[in-house]
Order: sequence, then structure tokens, then C-alpha cells
Amino acid sequence: MKVLMRERDLSDHYIRFAQQIGVDGFDIHHSDSLPGFKEQGYPDLEGLLQLKGRLRAAGLGIYRFAPPTPRKFLLGQPGGGEDLDQLAKTVEILGRAGIPMMSMPVHTEDNPGYRGGYRQEHRGGYSMHAFDLEVMRRRIAAEPREPLATVEEYWARAVEMYQRLVPIAENAGIRLILHPSDPPLPEAPFSPRRWVGILDAVPSASSGLLYCVGTRCETGTNVVDDIHNLGRKGKIFHVHFRNIRGTIPTTGGYEEVAMDDGDMNMFRVLRALRDTGYDGGLQIDHVPAYAGDTPHQEIASAYAVAYMKGLLAALAAT
Repeated sequence: MKVLMRERDLSDHYIRFAQQIGVDGFDIHHSDSLPGFKEQGYPDLEGLLQLKGRLRAAGLGIYRFAPPTPRKFLLGQPGGGEDLDQLAKTVEILGRAGIPMMSMPVHTEDNPGYRGGYRQEHRGGYSMHAFDLEVMRRRIAAEPREPLATVEEYWARAVEMYQRLVPIAENAGIRLILHPSDPPLPEAPFSPRRWVGILDAVPSASSGLLYCVGTRCETGTNVVDDIHNLGRKGKIFHVHFRNIRGTIPTTGGYEEVAMDDGDMNMFRVLRALRDTGYDGGLQIDHVPAYAGDTPHQEIASAYAVAYMKGLLAALAAT
């Protein structure tokens, strides 16, 4: 399994930092990091190949790209067709450049759970995001908002997006992956049920799941059993790795915490992934805000990478 980080930027300093702490590469979350994307809405192939070569020289790879959400398309607004055309070009160019995966950009700000978030302090004062159902309900009652679209409208457009992109991905050798809505509420556009359901709506060997360990645990799911279930079907293509305390069904919310500070035994999570044959990327996901850290959270990232590499070393010895 590969240990990955989100790129905070792709400066020489940050690439050297990634080398020094021993990661295998990056997931690209900022479209501006890909040459040409800001100017034309899709990457420039030659510039992307040059970027890959620069990272390869440092012993690093690009494992996934998360493009911007095509809001006009998902909301049925004018210009939505152009959004989808640019996504189709992006898939084709990623394939030609040998980038193995692209996240399906179906998430907008319409998840009601976003209104239940707050910051929570933990041991020694480090802080991370947390969620509370009651906070969400109070804020919604105090300031009601009309949804940008119905869940049914989001679903129909997501299916249309998949129908357009899946054949291109199959031809290009790209795997399309979907992250669930987070918080993973039943009323969120990509609830746990719809997250898995999209695979049946548009079946393809090139379509799978971005398995977010934290988001799945937030639902009250037994993550080890869940990994065995989905992993046996070969549908876990990529993993976000983080820990939490509490779940929505049992405590009405959850707190994101450092990997060694939560309810899950992260070694057992890794062992379940290995036992199902998973050999893909493990991206360190949300990390704590530690005192004295840098703007790119290099202390937190180095701690998370070291913790994960320690778990992997222990796993290799069993």
C-alpha cells in the first residue's frame, strides 16, 4: 500500500518535505496545481507530463486528481454542458498522462450536515473539526435555506455524468472514484446508500469507491466488516485514512481526532484492507491543528505519515 498526502502546493520546498518524510506521492486536490487547468478548464497534456517527470525525479507520483465541482451542470444551469465537456477532456488527458484515478466531483454545498460543524479541542489543545446533529438542527431552524436542488435532481445528474464519463474512462484506463457525502446523513445528496448505489446505476469495472475510513465510521458502521464486504467485491479503489470519536447514531455526532486518539484501531483497519487484497493508496486525510505548525501543517502531516508507516511496518511483520 502507498502512503499519500494532498498536495498543499508543488513548490520545491514542499516536494522536498514529502521526500524527507517518506511518502509515495500526492493526491491533487487543487486544480490550479495542474498546468493549463485554470486557463482552459482541463489540464494541458505536455505540462502535466512535465509535472509528472519533476515529481518522478523526486521519487513521487500523482495517484489521483479531484477536479472542481461542475456546479452549473449539477444545478441544471446554463453552461452545464460545457462543464461536462471539460470533465470529459480531463478524463481523457489524465489517461494519456498515466494518472490512475479521478474523483467524481458531485459534491456541492447542499449537504445539510455542513451546518452542524464546529471546532473541538483535544489533548494538549490540538483542534479538529467536529459535527453535532443538534447544532445543525438549531442553525437550520434559525436560518432556513432552500436547497439548490433536490436529492433526486442531484442523483439524476450524477447518473448522467457517469454515463458520459465512464466509457471515456474505460478507454483511457482511468478509474473513477466516489467519496460519500460527509457528514454522511441520509438526506445528504450522496448518503451511504446512494454512495454505493451509483455503482449499480452505471456498472463498470472502471467505477469504484473512495473509501473514507472516517466518514464510514461516522455512520456507526463496523469499518472492518464493511471493508471485508466491499473489498471482496473489488470496489475499494482508494482510501482516506483518519480516525474519529463518536458516531451519528450513537452520540448524535462525532469528533475528528489524531490517528492514535480515536475509537478505531487503525491497525485492524489496515489489516482488513490487506486481507481483502487492497494494495492501493492510503491518503492521510484531515490532520490536527497543532501548536507551532506551519501553514501547510507539516508537523501534523509528518506525524500522520510516520504513524501510518509504523502501522504498515507492523502489518508487514505479521
